[in-house]
Amino acid sequence: MRLSEGVEWTLHCCLTLGWLDSDKPVSTAKLAATFELPPAYLNKRLQALVRSGILASTPGVHGGFRLARPPEKITLMEVVAAIEGPENAFRCTEIRQRGAGAERPAHEYKRQCVITTAMRKAELAWRRELASQTLADMMATAPQAAAERTRNWFERVGG
Repeated sequence: MRLSEGVEWTLHCCLTLGWLDSDKPVSTAKLAATFELPPAYLNKRLQALVRSGILASTPGVHGGFRLARPPEKITLMEVVAAIEGPENAFRCTEIRQRGAGAERPAHEYKRQCVITTAMRKAELAWRRELASQTLADMMATAPQAAAERTRNWFERVGG
């Protein structure tokens, strides 16, 4: 399974906002500069988190983003779903009913494909694992130096 770079970007931005622990919004430009990311593309990803209730945004010159909820109330699965969408990663197109399979009676296909069953089981385990981890969990396990560097960087740039 391959996730888009937007998942990595937004998770790092959420960590940054969590470490800053401020009600003051952080601009897209500052978040983008922190990681040398394209601001317009990052803003689209951050807006997806706003629509999902993960971030709150403030418009205007002094606007930006902040966490909409405490870090312990934001799961990794919520961030992934906000960026990637809720669809299943594996999509069965029933190719077993084509070619040589087309000659079989239709009743043989009433049961779900064993490949679909196996893939869905694996995906559910992956989703459960991401749903069991919060932003606060990541903040607690990240090196303390990372949080300090982030706060120091924002102090230097006027964040």
